[in-house]
Amino acid sequence: MHVQDSHWSSASAVAPGTALSAPSSGHGRAGGPRTTPLRVDAQRNLEHVLRAAREVFGELGYGAPMEDVARRARVGVGTVYRRFPSKDVLVRRIAEEETSRLTDQARTALGQEDEPWSALSRFLRTSVASGAGRLLPPQVLRVGVADEHDHARVPQQRTQPAGAELRLVPEKGSAAREDDAGAAQLLDVVGRLVERAREAGTLRPDVSVSDVLLVIATAAPSLPDPAQQAAASARLLDILLEGLRSRPA
Repeated sequence: MHVQDSHWSSASAVAPGTALSAPSSGHGRAGGPRTTPLRVDAQRNLEHVLRAAREVFGELGYGAPMEDVARRARVGVGTVYRRFPSKDVLVRRIAEEETSRLTDQARTALGQEDEPWSALSRFLRTSVASGAGRLLPPQVLRVGVADEHDHARVPQQRTQPAGAELRLVPEKGSAAREDDAGAAQLLDVVGRLVERAREAGTLRPDVSVSDVLLVIATAAPSLPDPAQQAAASARLLDILLEGLRSRPA
């Protein structure tokens, strides 16, 4: 998995589903403004860009250039920048969607599985199968035990002390606060899954929320063949789940 930490700007993209207005000089056959075709094209381009961004960032990490996204979407890079003024804005949009999706998956597991271990394993299997690990939001991954300079970054998550719980490293700005709020909801719901399994004695007592999210990130490799990727993810997740389970004394 390739996730790059970056400074996110607080600029906002055009709201989802909002159509771009047509040039005032354009007219259709009936003499009126030619707005409908442009709105349809704009919406279609937005969908292409978002789909391409999920694929490119999933394969190359959030450090991939906007040109790669445009090429995958088969649009000009100017079309991408018209909807997303900077790469930070596009990254924020994809990460917000992924945060929301993961939170919904965790809530579904909590609500539909009475047995704590089944709920936790269902969440992990669903998340890994959806490829969520390749798009885990940077503000969720940039966690761990900060050093004296508070430089908690992605690589540190793999070396934090056993049992260390996930905590967000706050960012500045209103948009960052919104991102942190969404990430906090995800951590809260996953935390409930972890706590239930821990209390039931089916989860190792030293396993933390950060460990669970690392499982999602680790078990979602990006391979060129979809079938091989699915098989590798399933196999790796089985091994990791065995590592998470508590063993009778």
